[in-house]
Amino acid sequence: MLNGAAFRAVSVIGGGAWGVALGHLAAANGVDTLLWAREPEVAEAIDRRHENPVFLPGVALHPALRATSRIEDTAAAEAFLFVVPAQHGRTVMRALAPLARAGAPVALCSKGIEQMTGMLPTGVLAEAWPEAVPAVLSGPSFARDVALGLPTAVTLAVINVAS
Repeated sequence: MLNGAAFRAVSVIGGGAWGVALGHLAAANGVDTLLWAREPEVAEAIDRRHENPVFLPGVALHPALRATSRIEDTAAAEAFLFVVPAQHGRTVMRALAPLARAGAPVALCSKGIEQMTGMLPTGVLAEAWPEAVPAVLSGPSFARDVALGLPTAVTLAVINVAS
């Protein structure tokens, strides 16, 4: 939500276990959800068979979850869940930033630091996609537990954005 309005369409950027679990959860809650996976075979498995046998085997995904391996397909989203490993985040952010609308909310869902700079994902986002409105999603949780609907907890931190 931003200013009290629920998002109707989100893009999940990252097709690993955590990205797929978050995308599955969003789709199951009625949000139009498009997931980007770097690996075309992962995107195809999610899109056609509603599973991710590479990163989240044995978990049936919500049939409304759609996937692509073309980053430009994700740009029209109202908000982004960014779940790319820290070492690849800057490259993917730079590719997506000019395509997305200015001021798009971006929830950073990956942990870690960028090895070359020692920066946290929030710092990388500030440099690579400065127009984004940053948020941070953090556990403790496990992707499989979230995807299976088991009890877990996460926290979302975001700056207060006034309209």
